[in-house]
Amino acid sequence: MIEPAIISVRYSDLDVMGHVNNSIYLTYFEMARVHYFGRFLGRKWDWKKDGIILVKNEIEYKKPIFLHDLPQIEVTTSHIGTKSFILDYSVMVKDNLCAIGSSTLVAFDTEKNSTVEIPDSMRAMLESLKKEQ
Repeated sequence: MIEPAIISVRYSDLDVMGHVNNSIYLTYFEMARVHYFGRFLGRKWDWKKDGIILVKNEIEYKKPIFLHDLPQIEVTTSHIGTKSFILDYSVMVKDNLCAIGSSTLVAFDTEKNSTVEIPDSMRAMLESLKKEQ
């Protein structure tokens, strides 16, 4: 199992109430995806040929995150289709669940400008992240 992505909260992430603004969570999800894909697929992965596009995000906010918190985001997979998959996120600060979310992504070849089947090595990575039943 890979270690969760650890996020450094920036002052610019905060809203007038002093907690992380709701829109910033999508950036945190993206950072977590980059963290996981980088660990599993490496830096030499050809994202133009074997890329992904984001088609949907969902977030449920549970508790606020503040400036000096160190959120950790665990990524799991809840669905793997032929061309699309769903990543789920758990955002924790210490032992507190602060948010949960999901992203639906589709395998995409930007050179052909079309969806493609999920590459085998990416599928293996996604399988390894499946939620335990």
